Amino acid sequence: MAKGQLNPIQNKILKLMERNIEEPLSYRDLAREVDVASTNTIAYHLRLLEKKGYLKHDQTNPRAYAVLIRPETGVAYLNLYGLAHCGPKGSLLDGNPIDRIPVAARLISFPAINAFLVKAKGDSMEPRIFDGDLVLAKKQSAANSGDIVVCINEGEAIIKKIRQEKGNIILISLNQKYGPFLASREEFRVEGIVKTIISRSV
Repeated sequence: MAKGQLNPIQNKILKLMERNIEEPLSYRDLAREVDVASTNTIAYHLRLLEKKGYLKHDQTNPRAYAVLIRPETGVAYLNLYGLAHCGPKGSLLDGNPIDRIPVAARLISFPAINAFLVKAKGDSMEPRIFDGDLVLAKKQSAANSGDIVVCINEGEAIIKKIRQEKGNIILISLNQKYGPFLASREEFRVEGIVKTIISRSV
């Protein structure tokens, strides 16, 4: 759907949001800028813009939206990268996708351009992630304590929960038979934050 098919209020809202991506406007600010009396009117048009594919709702914050460069259709084709082992060893995420996998856009709560897939191997992240599951992650180099991430540690790509403690990053398996260990200070980086698990058992 072309942007010309949006009504004038929706066009104004979208342009305002695009210009203020770094410092998003509040509902009240948007209402003032487009000259409507109620923030409920803004909420209504934001829902329509999301339905039309111009915005992506942040599932963790009901009042936060990501602005998409172009409307997303029902299916997004995501890069699948080399196997990310969930056990002690892993394969390197070298940036060369080995396949492109169609994924329902409704599974992605952020712009699809920032999404990627890795295939889990091993049992160290059970019971949440099982061998063969596809792991959908958001490209991001920073993570908070408690996040589950796809990361590179000493040249190996792995999926782990991280905990920050006294200046160290601890990598944690969800399967209790695997103990936690310290991330390398020199050779550790976050590739992305795990957002969705697509089970291969269904």
